[in-house]
Amino acid sequence: MCEMNDVLDHPEKWECVTCGHEWPRAASPEAPEEGRRVVKDAHGNVLADGDCVILIKDLKLGGSQVLKGGSKSKPIRLGDGDHEISCKVDGISVGLKACFVKKA
Repeated sequence: MCEMNDVLDHPEKWECVTCGHEWPRAASPEAPEEGRRVVKDAHGNVLADGDCVILIKDLKLGGSQVLKGGSKSKPIRLGDGDHEISCKVDGISVGLKACFVKKA
């Protein structure tokens, strides 16, 4: 089943790396814009700046601090790098990976 997580950018079309499916650029409203990265949560929902997310599991911050699963964030900001999401959870500023959150 094609999840379209990895997409090759051709001048006139898009191509899924996983299954090889091709489609015209104009046909896909969710196609990534030039230079813009698509970030998806653990359930495959596309995230955008200003969305709120919920942690799907407990995350250790170091020492004895833990962010509990089910905690809701303030509005998020997407960025580049290993941790795609910058936000505040329980009053703590954190960088999160999208695979540990779901869209609220």
